[in-house]
Amino acid sequence: MSGFWHGVQRRRIPIFLAVVAFSIGSLFLISGLPVEPVPDISPKQVFVSVTAPGLATEEVEKQLSFPLETAMTGIPGIVDLRSVSRTGVSVVYIQFDDSTDILLDRERVAQRLTQARDAIAIPNLSIAMGPLATGMGEIMQIQIVGGGYDDMALNRIMTWTVAPQLRLVPGVVAVNVNGGAEETYQVTLDPARMRAFDVSVSAVDQAVDENNASAGGGWIRQQDEQNIVVGRARVQSLADFGAIPVRMGVNGQVVRLRDLGVVSLAPRTRLGAVTRDGRGEIVNGVVLMESGASSNAVLSHIDAALPSIRQSLPPGVKLIPLYRRSDLTDRTIDTVKENLVTGAGLVFLVLIAIIGNWRAAMVIVSVIPFSLLAAMAGMRVFGISANLLSLGAIDFGMIVDGSLVIVEHFLAHRDPEMRVENQAVATLRAVMRPVCFAVSVIILVYMPILTLQSVEGKMFRPMAQTIIMALVVSLFYAVICVPVLVSWALRDAPVDRETRIVGFLRRYYEPALRWSEAHGVFLAVITVLVFGSSVVLAMRLGGEFVPTLEEGSLLVTSTRLPSASLPTVLHSVMREEQILRRFPEVRIVMSNTGTSAIPTDPMGTSETDTFVFLKPRSTWRTASTQQELLEKMDVALRNELPDAQYSWTQPIEMRMDDLLSGVRSTVALSIYGDDLTTLTHLANDAIAAINDVPGAVDVAVAGGGGTIPFLQIDADRDAAARLGVAIPDILNVTEAIGGHIGKPIVVNNAIVPTQVRWPVQAVSSPDRIGRLWVRRVDGRGMVPLSTVAHIHVVDLPPRIDRDGIRRRVIVQANVRGRDTSSFVRAAQAAVKQKLELPAGYRVAWAGQFRNLQTAMHRLEVVLPVTLALIFVLLVIGLESFGAALLVFCNLPVAASGGVVALTLRALPFSIAASIGFIALFGVAILNGVVLLSQIQDLRRQGEDAAKAAFDAARSRFRPVMGTALVASLGFFPMAFSGSAGAEVERPLATVVIGGLVSSTLLTLLVLPSLYAMLFRTRRGA
Repeated sequence: MSGFWHGVQRRRIPIFLAVVAFSIGSLFLISGLPVEPVPDISPKQVFVSVTAPGLATEEVEKQLSFPLETAMTGIPGIVDLRSVSRTGVSVVYIQFDDSTDILLDRERVAQRLTQARDAIAIPNLSIAMGPLATGMGEIMQIQIVGGGYDDMALNRIMTWTVAPQLRLVPGVVAVNVNGGAEETYQVTLDPARMRAFDVSVSAVDQAVDENNASAGGGWIRQQDEQNIVVGRARVQSLADFGAIPVRMGVNGQVVRLRDLGVVSLAPRTRLGAVTRDGRGEIVNGVVLMESGASSNAVLSHIDAALPSIRQSLPPGVKLIPLYRRSDLTDRTIDTVKENLVTGAGLVFLVLIAIIGNWRAAMVIVSVIPFSLLAAMAGMRVFGISANLLSLGAIDFGMIVDGSLVIVEHFLAHRDPEMRVENQAVATLRAVMRPVCFAVSVIILVYMPILTLQSVEGKMFRPMAQTIIMALVVSLFYAVICVPVLVSWALRDAPVDRETRIVGFLRRYYEPALRWSEAHGVFLAVITVLVFGSSVVLAMRLGGEFVPTLEEGSLLVTSTRLPSASLPTVLHSVMREEQILRRFPEVRIVMSNTGTSAIPTDPMGTSETDTFVFLKPRSTWRTASTQQELLEKMDVALRNELPDAQYSWTQPIEMRMDDLLSGVRSTVALSIYGDDLTTLTHLANDAIAAINDVPGAVDVAVAGGGGTIPFLQIDADRDAAARLGVAIPDILNVTEAIGGHIGKPIVVNNAIVPTQVRWPVQAVSSPDRIGRLWVRRVDGRGMVPLSTVAHIHVVDLPPRIDRDGIRRRVIVQANVRGRDTSSFVRAAQAAVKQKLELPAGYRVAWAGQFRNLQTAMHRLEVVLPVTLALIFVLLVIGLESFGAALLVFCNLPVAASGGVVALTLRALPFSIAASIGFIALFGVAILNGVVLLSQIQDLRRQGEDAAKAAFDAARSRFRPVMGTALVASLGFFPMAFSGSAGAEVERPLATVVIGGLVSSTLLTLLVLPSLYAMLFRTRRGA
């Protein structure tokens, strides 16, 4: 093996060229690396939506949601099946196991849709499968404006001109058009004319559908040519639409559509609207990115396509981008860059301060760019996105540990009489085994993170994979490249001597070490007491899944009375926008009320999502933190506009919560049962119980609860049969109240639906609706609708949720001012005490705390197994059970420092903090191995246990301090950064820094004393 290392020394140039070539290749490879602010934790989900305007909530549930759910059962890989039924809209969510192929899942769902269509009794419904996008798919919002165009015209331009071109952009899977109204060719029937001409609504519907068609007649042969035969009866204009014949007499008498009412361009019944800045309604498009694509890459493609799209617009029409995901991505990646650069700089300065040789420090830190490039290339190969966790959690202190040990040993044992190449090889042979062993232990410590599943796995596995790749490459670089660099850069290095900083620290360390030598038992007792105290502190930390990433945008969901009309709600929403717009920190306020064209989250017209896009933090005056700003906005809304319930979150956070638990809050309580009235009473009792728990805010039934007055028109079959009226005619008259949608018309590169409806004044009250005429089947006159149907008002819920083929009501809550875990425990106790469940009813809690519990249960199994394996390796490597046990004493003491650091900074325990403990254990074990290995070397030279222990502590003071300092200072930028996204990394870095302080003190003071006491009767080899 020595010949191999000497051969490496002789081939410096080829090695340097290989390093340069690998780095250049990595740079080319990472140019296509996906960049996101945070990992995409979306589940594999397919949703199916059906729109039936005017259909009551309970009818939607029974006739649409239930058949769809039933058809989807039994598809392989399903882990959750839930639905939301609202007036006119049904959405069924099918969630699959993460191990399945989403394309195959969508194919299976599409196959089941055929079965579902057969089970749905309502004809001519459009059943649509949602786009292939995730919860992180909304990457851009674009507003369309144009003088002289109303919102209906702008909606048509956005839908049929802009959206199709955007969908051609690589990575764009759909464009969700919101606001305005869908344009229709409408005939508004006059009840008096309908009766005068003796025409039924059914005849009008049939005439519209049958007189807008084409037919193929094959071809005919004409001499030597072939002529294609086409039959055309397509409506080409509004005049053609009005000229459609509805009834024809024997004498050439024709009743046309225009004779029965007013023919015009009119909006389809709206399920929602979009407003901006309190100035009125707008039309916008939300660009959805394809699952697996890179948002920055897709946005760059959109930017390239927008100039040509703008050229295709009518004169005066403009596209204005309102929101770009890249704004958040750039801010979080800037934070990562800042932390990485600052961390590398601090590591370099510490190395100079500890080693005292800038060239040696340069050799050590040269591993950083090489390892980082290699790790990012590996991320590109394995499909890992560059984000706040995958890159931001890399500690350069750990990356340089192997190189630091090699260079420090070379300088400490420099022999001027020996050739520098031979000295480098001798150094490598002396330290390679402990270096490889130590780095392998650190890699092994990260292995439990790779076992995490579900949401926590998607979030933290990429981080562990990136760190492991960087560590493996750093080890390769340390044993291949560092000896070559040492023999080249440190050829004429001066004799090693301690720097002033090390000498200063040693002046205080030596007396402390002598004191610990005389008070070993007392020191051990103090150590145990410190650990016991940290256990008490740990029990009071509280817990949360991960700290909330501040996205730079806020989202407030306002819920008003479910019976409120859309114009009434929009008037209040614009007032809400004006209140929020008064804050100087606000850039844009935009609100989505009701359900959008692609109903990813169907809301009623009484529910509004208000997006508050904020200016850069440096310009804020009202508040210094996002939480403080949110609280002031909340107070302003509740004081000045108390007509709604307000619930605050952030756009991406809301989408993730909604995908994972079906609600938009931190905590959700689902109550399962069959009777809607009973479920409502139980939900109200649960709300009262949760509201009494400190920290509870925004507690409410998902969707707002309450009831909506429904005007039910129940056909009287006996009266209809007696009077000769067909049931379909009764239903057609009823459908025309809201508008019957017929076959669409293709005009001006747009697909425009047709609509048949009654005038507003004819259906403005139950009494007037009862006076609508229904034609008899025998054609002998008409009868009032009230004579063949019962018309009455009933109160029904605006929304019905189902999960696992059972009804449920969801109570949602956010947590403010305390940690989530302790809040959930208190809320569960309060609900259990106050909620009396009837037979057949049950409750289930959901939210991010479940992810924390799942992750901790897995780590509680995997981490001890990993530590046991590491212990076995230590026993083998140190050839002593007692020595391995002493190294492991570092772990509880290191954990104590981490717990104290979290307590001092008022940070709860989280998965990010647990990852910090895992990283901390690796460095703590490394320091223990460095000291114990030196002790054993001295024992083999004949020293007794006590002398060997304290001599080793003195001789290894510099490398132990150096390792601890570079590892802890490498995390300093993450721990104290105030930039965007730093809150996610803060617990991890805090744990490592606090733990390294306590574990370093144990390594340098307590371990020598413990070793002396444990091995005092033994002799050296």
